[in-house]
Amino acid sequence: MQRQKLLPWLGAVGLALALPAQAAGGGVTITSYGHSALLIQGGGSTVLVNPFKAVGCAAGLSEPRVSADVVLASSRLKDEGAAVASGRFLATPGSYKVAGLRIEGFAAPHDRVGGRRFGNGVIWRWRQGGLEFAHLGGTASVLKPEDLVLLGRPDVLIIGVGGGAKVYDGAEAAAVVKQLNPRRVIPVQYVRSGSAPKDCDQSGIQPFLDALKGTPSQKVGRVLSLTPPLGDTFKIELMP
Repeated sequence: MQRQKLLPWLGAVGLALALPAQAAGGGVTITSYGHSALLIQGGGSTVLVNPFKAVGCAAGLSEPRVSADVVLASSRLKDEGAAVASGRFLATPGSYKVAGLRIEGFAAPHDRVGGRRFGNGVIWRWRQGGLEFAHLGGTASVLKPEDLVLLGRPDVLIIGVGGGAKVYDGAEAAAVVKQLNPRRVIPVQYVRSGSAPKDCDQSGIQPFLDALKGTPSQKVGRVLSLTPPLGDTFKIELMP
């Protein structure tokens, strides 16, 4: 009788113990603020990527003045690493543990000449909500073999595609996508509509889509929800 009474209680305890693990692997919600700023919520943590001042290619956008557990910046440039949000701000390579997340950042040239013009940016990798993320907003350089090993195969790849002096152009970004073979790609740092703002050297999304002709792409709006497993179907998620 005692054993029979204990079984439901043990089952409830087991369920309670499992809930944090389920929450950690339950997917994410991604909100776009434009340019390359994304707020990623899931797994009990909130990550803000590349907050900006409304200058340069981010001119005219509403600055992401939000709160997050951790802020990952490609660099300290005003359009991809501005101190406009609250949270643990990371903009230098290293290994970090923040809000239950293990985050790896490593340096990569922020130009096409080995960093001699604009120095290095930071490439970020982390796992959140049961998904592997890679954020390449801070480089325009060809990835080295060791970079490919460190990045592995991301579930979600965030990559600049608009071209210019510090960002991959469409063909370069497409080549990186083919190397990493992610399940989902969120292109960032490109002109969404109309002409580029003053002092912005970036172009639109079409060269990137043309370089990956035949790859499914969809406009998903400002908010995107992703739940693992994502399967092996590669898709491009276009966010405003």
